[in-house]
Amino acid sequence: MRTVEYDRYGSAEELAVRTVPAPEPRAGEVLIRVHGSSINPIDVKIRSGGMKIMSGRRFPKRTGLDFAGEVTALGAGVSDLAVGQRVWGFLGDVAGRAGAAAEYLTAKPSAVSAAPTTVGLVRAAALPSVGVTALRALRDVVRLKPGEDLLVVGASGGVGSAAIQLGQAMGAKVTAVASPANHAFCRDLGAGHTLDYAAPDRLSGDFDVILDCHGTSLDAYRRLLRPRGRMMTTSADAMAFALRSAVLPGPRVRLMMARSRRTDLAALADYVDQGRLRPIVEEIYQLQDIGHAHQAAETGHARGKKVITVLVDHDADQPGPVQ
Repeated sequence: MRTVEYDRYGSAEELAVRTVPAPEPRAGEVLIRVHGSSINPIDVKIRSGGMKIMSGRRFPKRTGLDFAGEVTALGAGVSDLAVGQRVWGFLGDVAGRAGAAAEYLTAKPSAVSAAPTTVGLVRAAALPSVGVTALRALRDVVRLKPGEDLLVVGASGGVGSAAIQLGQAMGAKVTAVASPANHAFCRDLGAGHTLDYAAPDRLSGDFDVILDCHGTSLDAYRRLLRPRGRMMTTSADAMAFALRSAVLPGPRVRLMMARSRRTDLAALADYVDQGRLRPIVEEIYQLQDIGHAHQAAETGHARGKKVITVLVDHDADQPGPVQ
């Protein structure tokens, strides 16, 4: 099978498409033929060496968390999935062995669910990790309620674009913080108001909930919370501030890293099939062009996700710009 590997930390040019033996499912695993994967900021950070303390120095490493595809084989003891079933999920191994950017992967059945039926598998691959992160943040951590005022910081990226849609679906009044070039995009997703991220110290407002997807200026945004407001960040770069906030006056900033769980993925698929959430795909790349996708992701100017076509399904878009 084809997979993407790299032999040392560095630029996107280190990524190479190689042919390796396809994996076989062990007991309690399923084998999935991948149709699509996508690029997340953590993929870029690991590949560049920004997390080498955790990811280590054993090479070659593989890349890619998100996947959508179909089950092709069942390991011993697996009875709750079927060969041919469309599934999606994400992998979470920071050691670089995740490897969703490949033609096949193995996973635990509890870490995948049935994929949405209303979008193609290539486009669906834009959502698993960012969608579950946004869903769990709003539903489980800050416990967003209908009618509350929600501020989404870094709203045009993968987690942010999902959070705008889910926040609106949960009945919140959503304000998005993004660059002016992305304000119309955020309003199209459901944001009632938009703010410019360039001057957080000059922003004003009162919010019940703040979801930060960027990791900077957290103190300035925290001052916008109402007295009993809640705030969380999805950025690992904000870990130090989140820890300090536990002893600082004012609301605590919580930090969450999502795991791939069937119940969350199934809930996410329901939002998609009900028309309340759509994958936001900025551009689709062929597997051999994954280096270009990483380079584009490094600019930090994203509208949703960059998706990798591994196996083109009949109802998916072809490679190229989407929006």
